[in-house]
Amino acid sequence: MLKNKNVLVFWGQTLLYFIIFMALIYLYNYLGQGQGNFIYNEF
Repeated sequence: MLKNKNVLVFWGQTLLYFIIFMALIYLYNYLGQGQGNFIYNEF
């Protein structure tokens, strides 16, 4: 039973970190794209 709980915790943390990682990449790309357009408009 303890092994199954450890596996469940492992997959839960993996999924949580994956979601956070993807959210950070999405926000970074979204903000970077906005800054890129602003810089290109300035120059």
